[in-house]
Amino acid sequence: MLPEHSPFSPDLRRALDGLIASFSPAQRFWLAGYLSAGDAAPAVVVPAAAALKLTILYGSESGNSEKLADLSAKEAKKRGFAPTVKNMADIQPADLAKVENLLVIISTWGDGEPPETATAFYKAFMTETLSLPKLRFSVCSLGDTSYEKFCQMGKDFDARLESFGAQRIHPRVDCDLQYEKPHRAWLDGALTAFGPAVAAVAPAPVFTGFALPVATEYDKANPFAAELKERVLLNGKGTAKETWHYELSLEGSGLTYEPGDSLGVIPINAPDVVEDLMKAAKLTGSETVQVPDVGPKALNYALQENLDITALSRPVLAKLQEVTKSKKLATLLAEPAKEKLKDYLHGRWIVDALEDFAPKGLSPEALISILRPLPPRLYSIASSPLAHPDEVHLTIASVRYETFGRHRKGVTSTYLADLVKAGDKVPVYTNQNKNFRLPESGDTPIIMVGPGTGVAPFRAFVEHRAALEQKGKSWLFFGDQRYMFDFLYQTEWQDHLASKTLTKLDVAFSRDQPEKIYVQQRMLERAKELYAWLEEGAHFYVCGDATRMAHDVNEALLTVVEKQGGKSREAAESYIEDLKKARRYQRDVY
Repeated sequence: MLPEHSPFSPDLRRALDGLIASFSPAQRFWLAGYLSAGDAAPAVVVPAAAALKLTILYGSESGNSEKLADLSAKEAKKRGFAPTVKNMADIQPADLAKVENLLVIISTWGDGEPPETATAFYKAFMTETLSLPKLRFSVCSLGDTSYEKFCQMGKDFDARLESFGAQRIHPRVDCDLQYEKPHRAWLDGALTAFGPAVAAVAPAPVFTGFALPVATEYDKANPFAAELKERVLLNGKGTAKETWHYELSLEGSGLTYEPGDSLGVIPINAPDVVEDLMKAAKLTGSETVQVPDVGPKALNYALQENLDITALSRPVLAKLQEVTKSKKLATLLAEPAKEKLKDYLHGRWIVDALEDFAPKGLSPEALISILRPLPPRLYSIASSPLAHPDEVHLTIASVRYETFGRHRKGVTSTYLADLVKAGDKVPVYTNQNKNFRLPESGDTPIIMVGPGTGVAPFRAFVEHRAALEQKGKSWLFFGDQRYMFDFLYQTEWQDHLASKTLTKLDVAFSRDQPEKIYVQQRMLERAKELYAWLEEGAHFYVCGDATRMAHDVNEALLTVVEKQGGKSREAAESYIEDLKKARRYQRDVY
């Protein structure tokens, strides 16, 4: 329906509402995108000869760097620059010889790895020799301080550009998970350092149609309170798993998404985890503390709502050592104890470090000083907006385990499982992932590998193609522990097979026989047909665990190409690289 504040008369609005109501879900989906395009203000035009050219180069895994690159371009254009945004997947290192002004925005994936789409560029960039004496640059690096090689990609690009003779005109910034504020400060400093850009010249107004007023925009900084409509435990009795299907309402939010996107959930910490930390710090929780970017707040509420109180990392321990002056901790942080530190961090929380290195407790101010903001958690969306208008679905495994005599749990997964009931509100925002998209043509075959909760986006893919009545072939490889208990969405897949919206389904249940069987083994068993699909132009998708599964699936795919295509290992790797460059091999791994 059109908003009340649309520029049309009430009678015309009612007539248009009636017309829109008669549209199919697919037509309404298209119309929403068309109308939203009209909301944008006319672009400022700068004479090409007058504007300072600026290249913004990004490498992105989940879409954050790409989003910041687009925001940087908009800000640069406002200031009179002529910005061009480039994906590392689309250029070669030698192309930088033509660039004079460069901003690099790069994320670090896992512990020091480049994003999937930037891997080929990074490898070439780090091995080739370039001469870039005319290039001026600055780097913004995204990472996660809980990893040892925090922002390693940004550090590598920064140092490598300098080694090529390029001039760093503004210092690199290394951003943790809350990257918005440091990015804004970096961008302002970098654009200023490039020197004056000619002021923008606005064009004469041109009427391009009515722009429908946009309601409040919900995002990471201003999340939407989505009502939990329903949740269903997907595992059967006797399982060792706890996997939930959640259905959240987006009605009235204006939030949109596409299959392949993710939903950001902003959690709170569990009360028992907060209590344990306050006990270790020897605090009551009633103390008033100053929370950065929030203001004064009671300690217990600050710990529950605003701060990351579990993730233990080297930066956290370094801050703890500063406030405690612990010699024991200083020894652990020293370079010779690097491996001991790595062992200590594995499986422990901040509360363990307080018990070990701050036995007398901490002041409220000291405790706050060692903690970073509580980050949101991104989950792959498990629904199509065409099949479930005004809703978003998630598939989440509750994380629970025990280490060092203490029960542990995932912050967001158990927030949803333990603290949110039907009818409660959950702060959420949608997150675009342009690197995980269905093919443009609905006739293109797709192969989907999604064990466990990795099946989530493929539920959305199949639902979306069904709603659009697209006829392209689809093949799902799914795996979990046991067929009887852990076959997520089993009846839905069977219905899709019956209606031919899913062409093939291969499953692997690792604990149903003495030898463990995984999805990559099913791929090898179907190698001939799998390769035939790839030769037909199929797109290949992987979602799920990045630690082992994604690597093993990639190795299996290489083997399929090598043996069925009669190729050498090197030629098979080149074949896979070509799939990636053509956006026919996409991964959403975590």
